[in-house]
Amino acid sequence: MTRTLAHSLNQNSVKNNWDFDMYSAYDADQDLMPQYLPAEKFRGFNAKRAAFAIDAVKKGIKSDVVILTHINLAPVGLIIKKISPKTKVWLVAHGIEMWRPLSFFKNAFLKACDKVICVSNFTKQEMISRHQINEDKCAILNNAIDPFMQLPTAFVKPQRLLNKYNLTAANPVIYTLTRLANSEQYKGHDQVIKVINRLKVKYPGVKYVLSGQYDANEEIRIKAMIAEDGVQDDIILTGFIDEKDIPDHFLLADVFVLPSKKEGFGIVFIEALACGLPVICGNADGSIDAIRGGELGQAIDADNLDQLEAAISNVLETSLSADKRAYLQKQCLHYFNEDAYMDNLEELLMAANG
Repeated sequence: MTRTLAHSLNQNSVKNNWDFDMYSAYDADQDLMPQYLPAEKFRGFNAKRAAFAIDAVKKGIKSDVVILTHINLAPVGLIIKKISPKTKVWLVAHGIEMWRPLSFFKNAFLKACDKVICVSNFTKQEMISRHQINEDKCAILNNAIDPFMQLPTAFVKPQRLLNKYNLTAANPVIYTLTRLANSEQYKGHDQVIKVINRLKVKYPGVKYVLSGQYDANEEIRIKAMIAEDGVQDDIILTGFIDEKDIPDHFLLADVFVLPSKKEGFGIVFIEALACGLPVICGNADGSIDAIRGGELGQAIDADNLDQLEAAISNVLETSLSADKRAYLQKQCLHYFNEDAYMDNLEELLMAANG
């Protein structure tokens, strides 16, 4: 998300002759991916967080608008606002980091900041109800497809992945790509594991490909679930996959399923759709924005296994032609393209500068 935001802000700054710099509190200078930003507009913390924070504050107090992309940066925002009240300080609010009680400094920053950019309507409503943020202070800016994501132009299952996972084109493939952390058991992949035995009856040869780097405890938990259900031959755990291989994994699949309960937006949903893959998500979080309220995908009660099974069956029973995949891609890119994202950003910044 931050890479796309940085690229879009830089494009807007070039267009409008604005001065723009990105300060990254988690990267070194050499971590910059040059397609997103020129090196002279990027500053990493370089393992010197104190010096970095001081430099960020110095830059911030000279700026018209400062955009912080995480609530953990609240102390920097508070200091900037204290020294330079005229500087407009914005916060990007994503998901779970905002859906919990906040520390004194984070709450103080929420009160002091000038705008909260919410990635979904759900997050906006959470900001209003949980933290009593004035609705007028909140703006919704849905995420966009990374402009440098290599999207498919042909919709054929990649033979190299079929070979790698010992599949054929006839195997129905359910796919999930997510962060697999034992501390975050809300993504819903365990729910998918629970319905595989049911789906095998109707769709012999069905496979569930689960991708994402997992910690040791989550690996133990997932493998124990798989063994308990006796579906070792039906589930493929890929572990971490390189970013460049993500589109091919979307092409390998027939449906993307992530019945999560705590997504702020769910960029992975629009990435799947941009590769022409039908998606199934949860109905109680920001995922609804990613599927446009049901226009681009299906939302279910993430705790209801019958609904999950029926939703997956509904997709697998329908032939997923290349034309259907191309249509899904077109619709997704119509709503979540970077040009529209940049226009919305520009409008917000223009309004901030009067």
